[in-house]
Amino acid sequence: MDLKQLNAFIAIADLRSFSAAATKTGLSQPSLSRLLKQLETDMGVELIDRYHRPLDLTEAGAFFYDKISTILTEIDTVTSMTQRLSAPSSILNIGFVPSVLYGLLPEIIAMLKQSSPDIEVNLKDISSYQQIEALKSGEIDIGFGRFAHEDPWIQQILLRHERYVVALPKAHALAHIREQRLIDLANNRLILYHQTHLPIATTVSTSNAQSAKLTAHTKNNRTTKKQSILNTPITEPLLHLFAQYGISPFMTTTVSDLQVALGLVAAGEGITLVPASLKTVRTEQISYQSLVHENVTSPIYLHTLRDFVHPSIPNLLTAIYHVYEQRGITYRQQKFM
Repeated sequence: MDLKQLNAFIAIADLRSFSAAATKTGLSQPSLSRLLKQLETDMGVELIDRYHRPLDLTEAGAFFYDKISTILTEIDTVTSMTQRLSAPSSILNIGFVPSVLYGLLPEIIAMLKQSSPDIEVNLKDISSYQQIEALKSGEIDIGFGRFAHEDPWIQQILLRHERYVVALPKAHALAHIREQRLIDLANNRLILYHQTHLPIATTVSTSNAQSAKLTAHTKNNRTTKKQSILNTPITEPLLHLFAQYGISPFMTTTVSDLQVALGLVAAGEGITLVPASLKTVRTEQISYQSLVHENVTSPIYLHTLRDFVHPSIPNLLTAIYHVYEQRGITYRQQKFM
């Protein structure tokens, strides 16, 4: 059993076709077939059902694929990390979620370049979830994201919490109320835009005081819905915020990203919650108002590999905290190990 045989098997299992796997790997179909046959002979197990169209895994093949694909991914990660340790790149590749770009990231990069004129920075728009694989593959060296991740290859620090604001159409009846309550927003269509959900399902509960306040503002059918939501794990980030107060929005619409969500708000199709750094977007059509709830926040995380920290990352952290001090933002200084 060797890596060539294993990679041939993975390609065939992924694509369920010898011809497609040959195109992907650059090997001929006879070579792929031979490598697969050698692997099956070495193991004494049939892994692929060749008589099924498209090709299918046997029960043993499915088990082997599940286990060996994880091992091969780890081998690729270790190989990439070893290469980077041997010859670190002078370029700092930074991944970011779009909402961070509307905030302090441009100032942070400017501060970094001011303090380290020779540094070269490459920015990549990439979701929090995709950043983890991008770190392992070497596509990025560090990522700004909105979600905590549990991965043995990754270390992360919490930079700060950013308050959410409510985005309403300018013509909305609540558009001029400076401090909003979630309960007063529940009768609107809530536009959801997160592609990454909370990593751990959380069952929320409401204090007696919150429940009493909620009952005073809801009808019987809403109360029934509230009881249901309290017993259901909520992983969609915006719904989770509402659920913390025992509230379920009347109606929701899910879109592909935050910009589309704000476009729909501008068109009067609903409301949404966004980090406060986005309240300068589409201000001609959208009214952004604060929320009275102090714990309705969006965290900003910085994550990188556990076993390889790019040499420029300490300078990046220094720039981040310098900008926070200039802006009067409360933070707890941390560093990667």
